[in-house]
Amino acid sequence: MITQAQYDTLMTEHQKRGVVKHAALKANMHRETAALYLRRRVSPTARKHERPTRTYRTRADPLEKVWPEVLRYLEVAPELAREATALLAHLLATKPELAAGVSLRTLQERLQRWRAKHGPPKEVFFPQTREPGQSVQYDWFNANDLDVTIAGQRFAHLLGHTVFPFSNWEWVVPCQTESSLSLRGGLQAALWAIGGVPAKLQMDHSSTATHTLRRDSGEREFNAEYLAFCRHLQLEPCSINVARPNENGDVEGAHGHLKRRLNNHLLLRGSRDFADETAYVGFLAAVCTAANGLRAAKVQEELGQLRPLPARRYPETECRAVRVSSFSTVRVRNNAYSVPARLIGLTVQAHVSEREVRICYEREEVARFPRALGHQARIDFRHIITWLARKPGAFRGYVHREELFPSLVYRHAYDRLRAWQEHTADTHYLQLLVLAAEHDEAEVAAALSELLRTAEPPLADTLRPRLQAPPTPACVAPFIPNLAAYDQLLGVQEASA
Repeated sequence: MITQAQYDTLMTEHQKRGVVKHAALKANMHRETAALYLRRRVSPTARKHERPTRTYRTRADPLEKVWPEVLRYLEVAPELAREATALLAHLLATKPELAAGVSLRTLQERLQRWRAKHGPPKEVFFPQTREPGQSVQYDWFNANDLDVTIAGQRFAHLLGHTVFPFSNWEWVVPCQTESSLSLRGGLQAALWAIGGVPAKLQMDHSSTATHTLRRDSGEREFNAEYLAFCRHLQLEPCSINVARPNENGDVEGAHGHLKRRLNNHLLLRGSRDFADETAYVGFLAAVCTAANGLRAAKVQEELGQLRPLPARRYPETECRAVRVSSFSTVRVRNNAYSVPARLIGLTVQAHVSEREVRICYEREEVARFPRALGHQARIDFRHIITWLARKPGAFRGYVHREELFPSLVYRHAYDRLRAWQEHTADTHYLQLLVLAAEHDEAEVAAALSELLRTAEPPLADTLRPRLQAPPTPACVAPFIPNLAAYDQLLGVQEASA
């Protein structure tokens, strides 16, 4: 049996020269076969259509014995038609005499034909008409399985994903939570990257955009913060129906494609480690820019319908007035942050961004911390160590005690002190923190690391002389001039005169 391409070559070459041998050679077939096709003048495709449809089997049905048993299972649970592997394993375990010799591939093909004739109807998707510049969709997805590290440390993060449905132009930025702050930063980064604003913003019913009106009702309305953000950008807020993520299908479907693209670029890069988060953001921007370049024609249509950007961005930080408690802490978004004890009882301003919390009093910054996630605390021992050293008994049961180990070496020092003298360990450790507050924390940690290599207990009295000792001057040999060289030089000058 020859192919249609061989037949076409045979007919073309024979028409050119009229020589059967030459045409057969060009078509890569035997001369007698070529002569047969030249006489019949019927192509392989035409012969295939002329051949009657076969209605009989050419071999015994391998499912003849087991198929009635399979049908009994399908009548009870039609969804088993998609579980060929589990169904075959069950049959081999319970009725090996029937299922012997049945291949998985054969069973899968038979089940596929059964689903086509008797199975339940499949979900139908309805493509939607998209207009350029009319809407933008925003959503988050977990990016931890990309295994990205920053300076060697695992970088747990989400990616805030922006997609324009008409052109599929997309942008992505790393963030920590699905919050209004990450929405502000992620969406505005995308809008400033494309250079315009559409008419509508579509999101799902996350708490970032909406909240429940009553506990006994599923009705929801937009949050005030979300509405203020949309007003600033002149975006009409839109949301999908509850539990209907397919209505946000453009951005939902783009998550998987973008994640595969990022993973491929990381493989080609040869490393998943980045020097800092700025380098990682640049990598994400480069991948998105390259992907958007493939959509240039539709992006140009989109750009023609976008409205100009506002003169300035909506603030990507929140300012909250909070009162300093008697614990020398403030609570910001349900997490505790320490401040200097002199501010107890006063009201300070907490400037909260996606990455950090700045605490100010009368416009002067008094503390800065990385933003805590979940139920955490951020305690700077310098803020409370003076009073804690006066009350050492409070250390053992202090709620935020783990935050008072600035680094692992301090934890090792505390463990060594407990092993040395359990009843005085807290007092001695607090003296180490006093020393770290008076001197540089890293300098004390380095001295502690050296002391821990010995058998001595890490006491503040032992460390203090090492920290206060002046550096040993380098031994420099005194300079002694060689006067003979000068005399010789003078003699040469007098002789020449």
